[in-house]
Amino acid sequence: MKAAAFAYARATSVVNALELLAMHGDKAKVLSGGQSLMPAMNLRLLSPDILVDIGGLAELRGITVRGDVLVVGALTRHVDLLRSPEIALHARLLRDAVAHVAHPAIRNRGTIGGSLAHADPASELPACVVALDATIVVRGSAGERRIAATEFFRGIYETALLPDELLVAVEVPVAGQGSTFFFQEYARRHGDYAVVGLAARAVVAAGRFSALRLGFFAVGDRPLLAVAAGKLINATVTPALLAEAATALADGLDPHEDQQATAAMRRHLAMVLFRRCVAALLARPELGMGVGK
Repeated sequence: MKAAAFAYARATSVVNALELLAMHGDKAKVLSGGQSLMPAMNLRLLSPDILVDIGGLAELRGITVRGDVLVVGALTRHVDLLRSPEIALHARLLRDAVAHVAHPAIRNRGTIGGSLAHADPASELPACVVALDATIVVRGSAGERRIAATEFFRGIYETALLPDELLVAVEVPVAGQGSTFFFQEYARRHGDYAVVGLAARAVVAAGRFSALRLGFFAVGDRPLLAVAAGKLINATVTPALLAEAATALADGLDPHEDQQATAAMRRHLAMVLFRRCVAALLARPELGMGVGK
């Protein structure tokens, strides 16, 4: 299939992009890297009247550290996340996850802002920003606002973005002492859509979690922050406690079923990832640079 007919406008600045979005409202879609948007349009999942191309806006690119916050511009490409020393030092989870995103040709064009705004529930980066307790920065005709990642994703391809708003940056708390990460996904082949995946950030001290955030993906209509992880914080993780947390996690999952996997299979794989994640994070907390791939 091919996309339905649409108009095209290339924004010359963020201000110009916002003017175009205000003019066309929900009939417009923003084009950044296009690696998610164009396939969806070709399948007629999306049929905007106009594409607003922001791909040339250098002001939305770049990775900087401001105090205790890592700021990633919305047009920062996946390949830049892979190569960035700032990402490797302060948010290794993003680098580990991006290595699983599709293939090099996609990573060379795809952007972090495009991935988050597209809100595919099987996508790696939405779960990562949830696990990292990131803030999504958006700008619109009414000004700028910051949205917690846990509040940003509303459903399949649905976010808290208003029709006249543009995602401009992602703010991630820098990794502190004792921080460690875990990322793993199950897919039929490397680069395929994930059947189930888990992105995690933890702070470990004296063999205990003082913080633990688990972001599952491909188990529902949006990334899932596992509330059950709270049972493991400030506690000695015994087999009994781990089993209790796993049961609570399983009860909180409502995975969908499709051609890739049954709901039961997704729930089982999520449990496997949960146990593997906890073991890996507790086994190597001294690294503080991420474990698991």
